[in-house]
Amino acid sequence: MNSIKVAIAQYASVHLDLPKSMKRLEEIVEEAKSKSVKLLVFGETWLSGYPAWLDNCPDVANWDSEPMKEAYLKLRKSSIEVGGIQTDKIAELAKSANITIVIGANEIVKKGKASGTVFNALLTFNEKGELVNHHRKLVPTYTEKMIYGHGDGHGLQAVDTAIGRVGGLVCWEHWMPLTRQALHDTDEDIHVAVWPTVHERHQIASRQYAFEGRCFVLAAGQLLRVKDYPAHLSRPDNLFPDELVLRGGSCIINPRGEYIVEPLFEKEGLVIAEIDLDLRTKEQMTLDTSGHYQRNDVFDLKVNKSRKI
Repeated sequence: MNSIKVAIAQYASVHLDLPKSMKRLEEIVEEAKSKSVKLLVFGETWLSGYPAWLDNCPDVANWDSEPMKEAYLKLRKSSIEVGGIQTDKIAELAKSANITIVIGANEIVKKGKASGTVFNALLTFNEKGELVNHHRKLVPTYTEKMIYGHGDGHGLQAVDTAIGRVGGLVCWEHWMPLTRQALHDTDEDIHVAVWPTVHERHQIASRQYAFEGRCFVLAAGQLLRVKDYPAHLSRPDNLFPDELVLRGGSCIINPRGEYIVEPLFEKEGLVIAEIDLDLRTKEQMTLDTSGHYQRNDVFDLKVNKSRKI
């Protein structure tokens, strides 16, 4: 047995409020530590909130409107800088709790050619408090294109941690075949799939990834209510203030593509499982997409891993 305890933090952050979200993060890490969790995962742009209002607020129809610009301003001001005080704090939390933390964040770059650009980022801190991977979503999806920059291949990798090799992708990157293969080729034991909500199609993509990559998948969703949208945006006519627009759906999947923990919807809490990494090796006997089930004499995948900005 090669067993470890992993968890998804299916909690709402404090939408577009960075100081309060950081406090919430600290509380969640402490809870995970008390339950002997060794890998803790948060959803897409959990710090400090996924902009779900882009998809259903009436103001988006006029994206040049003052309410939309105010919402963007608030998102910019609640974004983090890698190497800044927030990432230093997350590193400190990971080290003190002896937990590997993978967290989605709105990341802002304030220098160089990308000054002011916000990226949809996925950050991995190992149990020593080291930032060991910094991935930026390659292609913002649909309305996200209004506010996020394009990422690069720098973070397309699994990295060594005390609990195995951990990699991750953001949302619709799971439907980019070469992106999946690039991650498979880095020998992932555990894959982190972050989403706003892990609805049915996202469940299918996450289970497919686990089966194809012969790895464990932690599919992380989160919660957001209409009343937590930026106050100056018009509320959608068809939604009530307490209605959930992000419903969670977090789940944990084994290397056969089967649920270890089935999706949890509309509830906060830690989604926890014990996983045995030896199962990954057993399943590679029948399918190893970077090993004996690959034809390197036919296919040659090259990945540009340079940091663009």
